[in-house]
Amino acid sequence: AIPFIATCDIVKPVQAKKKYPVRLFSKPIDAFDFDFMCECLNRSGIEGFDLTVRTGGKVEPAKVEEDLPKLVGQAKKFNLALDMMVTGILLPDDPFTERVLKTASSVGISHYRLGWSDYDLKKGIWETLQIYRTAMKGISEINRKYNIHGDYQNHAGPRIGGPVWDLHELLRDLPPEFIGCQYDVRHATVEGANTWILGMRLLAPYIKTLAIKDFTWQTINGKPIAVTVPLGEGTVNWDLYFKTLKELNISGPITLHVEYPLFEKSEESHSLSRKQEIIVSKLKKDMDFLNGSLAKYELT
Repeated sequence: AIPFIATCDIVKPVQAKKKYPVRLFSKPIDAFDFDFMCECLNRSGIEGFDLTVRTGGKVEPAKVEEDLPKLVGQAKKFNLALDMMVTGILLPDDPFTERVLKTASSVGISHYRLGWSDYDLKKGIWETLQIYRTAMKGISEINRKYNIHGDYQNHAGPRIGGPVWDLHELLRDLPPEFIGCQYDVRHATVEGANTWILGMRLLAPYIKTLAIKDFTWQTINGKPIAVTVPLGEGTVNWDLYFKTLKELNISGPITLHVEYPLFEKSEESHSLSRKQEIIVSKLKKDMDFLNGSLAKYELT
């Protein structure tokens, strides 16, 4: 981690419980010291973390009992919530699954994202889904044991969750209070520019967390590529999205994904304080768009 000494003792007060609490997916700033990360959130108006607790993440699964409680305690010193996490959990009998969920639940984490599964084309599409349905059932039972909610994120590409409709088959008849979908409108739009709304409606009872980001199409080396951009600068139909959230009464924590470059190449050598200014300005811009949209559709 890049060391950082906090210079600001003033933190914002804890906010009342919201219908759509916003957390930052921590991956883009994981390389920094945790106090630095907390200051970035305080200064940008984001009230908590969706922390990476997976191999290569801010917390390694093998050290979860030691490191996760420490970071939850540090976040509290900044009046920040650390109640969401991103994991690589896929199987109920993986040696780290119960360790991670037991520890997370004990320190107040209420929602987590699972890992992604690939289709086995030799077995077939439908057969692969049935295999993973069994795994999801086992994971939901562990979630019930520890009173924690797990979500599978739809993600563009040929893996499970890419088409979005397949998550309904994966999750149907499972308890939505313990397992569901982290709906990502950016990825849904990439895979279904005009039909994403159908998948959202189909999955509505299982959508318990919301991943927020935007994208635009660019042609790179002659191929169309979906490139993530700041909120409101891309292709996502935000008006239809927020109208539909309200219509379907979908609510839950929002995880803000800032997956466009935080620094230009010329900025990579800047001081930590200058880098923090840059990070905060970009986070705040996305938060201003998100807060404005939630207020516009009376979703606050």
